[in-house]
Amino acid sequence: MAVRAVGNPTAFGATAVVEDGQGRVLLVRHTYMSDWRLPGGGVGRGEPPDKAVMRELEEEVNLLESTAPEFLALYTRRVLWFSNVVALYRVRNARIDFKPNLEIRAAGFFDPKSPPAGTAPGASRRLAEFYGDAPRGPYW
Repeated sequence: MAVRAVGNPTAFGATAVVEDGQGRVLLVRHTYMSDWRLPGGGVGRGEPPDKAVMRELEEEVNLLESTAPEFLALYTRRVLWFSNVVALYRVRNARIDFKPNLEIRAAGFFDPKSPPAGTAPGASRRLAEFYGDAPRGPYW
């Protein structure tokens, strides 16, 4: 078992479908990527993923208020030589006070059934799964 862990390191992330009071979904643009993505980030050692996603929202977009995160699904993806496991949450009635920062250059709320051009494939799939007719898949 230990040999497998060394040969297959895993990163754990938490991401959110963040809705405002009008049913729009928050998407962000990182300073180091050009596409629109769902907000989130890494889960710290020993940190519960629901706490991690709320911490990331506070850091990235200055989340002012919202409902508690609801767990939606768990996904996996392969990135280079490691596996990435992503816990997806839903956060409703969010209010943010976004200002561009070192990590996030843009943020906005969009119609989940009509995301903006340049939305990342993973974010597009999640929106189609939860707001459209697409079946939920296991891969990010």
